[in-house]
Amino acid sequence: MDESNNKLFQFLNKYLMGPMGKLAQFRIVRAVMAAGMATIPFTIVGSMFLIISVLPQSFPALTGFFSVTFDKITPLYMLANQATMGVLSLYFCLVFGYEYTRIQAQEEKIEINPLNGALLSMMAFFMCLPELVLKNGAMTLINVINKDTKIIDGWEMAGGVTRLGTTGIFTAIIMSIIAVKIYAGCVKHNWTIKMPETVPLGVSRSFTALIPTAVIALTVILINGILISLNTDIYKVVAIPFGFVTNLTNTWVGLLVVYFIMHALWLVGIHGATIVTSFLTPIVLSNMVTNAHGGNIPFAGEFNNCFVTIGGSGATLGMVIFIAFFARSAQLSALGKASIVPAFFNINEPILFGMPVVYNPYTAIPFFLAPMSSMSVAYFAIKLHMVNPPMAQVAWPTPVGLSAFLGSGGDWRAFVLAIVCALIAFVIWFPFIKFYDNKLYVQEQNNDSVEAA
Repeated sequence: MDESNNKLFQFLNKYLMGPMGKLAQFRIVRAVMAAGMATIPFTIVGSMFLIISVLPQSFPALTGFFSVTFDKITPLYMLANQATMGVLSLYFCLVFGYEYTRIQAQEEKIEINPLNGALLSMMAFFMCLPELVLKNGAMTLINVINKDTKIIDGWEMAGGVTRLGTTGIFTAIIMSIIAVKIYAGCVKHNWTIKMPETVPLGVSRSFTALIPTAVIALTVILINGILISLNTDIYKVVAIPFGFVTNLTNTWVGLLVVYFIMHALWLVGIHGATIVTSFLTPIVLSNMVTNAHGGNIPFAGEFNNCFVTIGGSGATLGMVIFIAFFARSAQLSALGKASIVPAFFNINEPILFGMPVVYNPYTAIPFFLAPMSSMSVAYFAIKLHMVNPPMAQVAWPTPVGLSAFLGSGGDWRAFVLAIVCALIAFVIWFPFIKFYDNKLYVQEQNNDSVEAA
């Protein structure tokens, strides 16, 4: 058993830890992580107002009360949702552009201003928002107004500018990369306007960005022009590869792979949840908006913390409760008591590194199987319309049950499903943690005997 587990860890170290560790250090990945973190307040606040608007769907008894109260001011309070979730790609664009510029400036020792990088990224992104078409040899802004579509002078509208929502996140990232790379390249090659040292710093920086701004604008015009002449645009091109990834994560097998990789990274000491979820954040946010408009996609919003990794990576909540009150070994008992409160808020680093779970062959199997099993139950429960899908963002530390209830727009069945998922995860953990606890207990007894002798 020990030899086979050693081979497993060697395999994970060689083929997973190395490549994913390098990937996590890429500047683009770090900037995406920062953008994902920065948008959390906006997604949560915007979702809370969405929950208010959909509560009567889960609780029909509230319909009468809402019709004479909240329904009368829905356009007013839903402005908070439109100004957050409705323009989420704009926040992504600004933060990504800022962070990517800051990282380049620090690591390449070049004088580029992060604020300029953020604004240049926003400019490049905004140039891709209007829809144009090549008609009779001339570029024309699209105008379509019918019951299904509203595009005015190239701007598609649906409770706001459609392309500024979650569907634009990938385009925002790509255009930000182009803008920041051009900005940094111009500064590196001294394609800038130099001002005397007596000129205030703010004025000097604005002139430094003048030539890069023109180069970026011309580059984006060229890209857009070529794509429009081919009867497409950057949004449609980006949708092809990212649409494939999105569709993959919307399958049960795809999610099994996602959670396998996430937990395999943890086993070899890499924060798998941060790395994997940073890549998937644009997808779950986009899926969440789709669900809010009638979709039924399980992998959306906080699906992960609501139903899968309850108690933290490895779905350890039930296991922590067990060792806190029933462990025979002093080590696990003390660890469980110290970890039980954080576990209710999906924080389990004390368990991962204190038990430890990392590099521990005795806990490796349940660490994989528990979250994959709870994911499977939740996935099919939502897919079969037994539970409302996640349609609102909740804070990831929200306790078990409550997070699922809020995230589903107030569906009590989601609360029950979350408890069931936690119990299933514990059933998988139980024989393994029982065996490990007994092993530690015997070791402690032997050590006490040796010391007594």
